[in-house]
Amino acid sequence: MPTDGADRDRLLARYRELVLDVLPRRGRAEGWAVQVDHCVGRVVLDNTLGGAWRTVLPAGRGAAYARLAPDDLARAVALAERMDAEGADLVAELDARSLAWRGKPAKRPPR
Repeated sequence: MPTDGADRDRLLARYRELVLDVLPRRGRAEGWAVQVDHCVGRVVLDNTLGGAWRTVLPAGRGAAYARLAPDDLARAVALAERMDAEGADLVAELDARSLAWRGKPAKRPPR
């Protein structure tokens, strides 16, 4: 787990790379359940925190991911890495869980 500012900076940079670029790009190219950065971020944060992130993470200024506790940030990056490794099926499962925490129905799979 991160123990210093350099570790945190590295994790924040990796989080941004995955959530703002890598995963949305793959999502669009491969037809994932989530294809835009804010939706990918919702899925990562919700599943890292075990509920809708806005109800779990204390309110504050700045991006939600930047306010994560060090251990939570490390877990968020690990989850995003896993999403990149495992792809569409895992993303769909995590998206459905995130939507359920928010009281919304799961998306229908494409035909």
